[in-house]
Amino acid sequence: MTSNVVPLKRGSEQGRPSLAPILSLTATAMNSVNQVILDRMQSEIPLIPALAGHLISGGGKRMRPMLTIAGAEVIGYQGTRHHKLAAAVEFIHTATLLHDDVVDGSETRRGKEAANIVYGNPATVLVGDFLFSRAFELMVEDGSLKVLKILSSASAIIAQGEVDQLVSQRKIETSEERYLHIIGAKTAALFAAASRIAAVVAERDETEEKALDDYGRNLGIAFQLVDDAIDYDSDAAEMGKDRGDDFREGKMTLPVILAYARGSDAERRFWQDCIAGFTISDADLAEAVTLINMHNAVADTRERARHYAQRACDALAIFPDSEARRAMVEAAQFAVTRGY
Repeated sequence: MTSNVVPLKRGSEQGRPSLAPILSLTATAMNSVNQVILDRMQSEIPLIPALAGHLISGGGKRMRPMLTIAGAEVIGYQGTRHHKLAAAVEFIHTATLLHDDVVDGSETRRGKEAANIVYGNPATVLVGDFLFSRAFELMVEDGSLKVLKILSSASAIIAQGEVDQLVSQRKIETSEERYLHIIGAKTAALFAAASRIAAVVAERDETEEKALDDYGRNLGIAFQLVDDAIDYDSDAAEMGKDRGDDFREGKMTLPVILAYARGSDAERRFWQDCIAGFTISDADLAEAVTLINMHNAVADTRERARHYAQRACDALAIFPDSEARRAMVEAAQFAVTRGY
């Protein structure tokens, strides 16, 4: 094993980074994972697979289960236990998305109408509960109390993070530290758990478990930072959702936190009026984007994302150079250069 720092190259150094290497690396195993997902979302109640399938088949990247598969590849695990667990990870993620869309009143998800718009809020919440239950069935079937502890703890942390974000909504005084704590819970916790469990099923030591946990956690933070930047610098067609959704919902994401901290008194009054919940027009969104760009808030959000992505890559340095490690590094690079 080595202790070298693994460099995170910018896209301009080697062409635009992509998920192609990690998709290729995990393709065969992900076919098995997808089959588990398809089988376990079935129910004698037709509404359940219909609503679950609306989101699950909606073109998501499946990053979280891919991390479980890629983690197994980087440590050389040859078994198949992690296939069901990767499906459990995706069910946890999908359940949280369904619940989030109800809480946020979202109208679109992955470029089409959100499930709550098509099927209504009650059905969406209940199917989210169903998917959580399926995830825990899969964990119990695996039989590892350690895996169960890691994934159940992550589920609790995600829920706490979502509540924390709700409490912080429309609070202009939210600090960058508080924001990072929120995204560390609501996003990074599942990235970390998804990565770590690969080492657990392979019965590797604590050092390798922690390395994969650190990779996933830092990648998750980077991923969410970029998501929050995208809300202000990409168009709706590219994002698969409406531009400015976070702004309209009064979410204190890092671009707003930075622009507010750097703004004049008049600019701060603008942010206070908008975030506090007054009527937000298209002109307000345009002004918000102007201020965010003027203060380099999106660029600096992406730069912070690069910092966490580099930490993710550094965590992999204990593993020998391999196709799997290179694919995971490029996935981190993709996370910070993507526009969707």
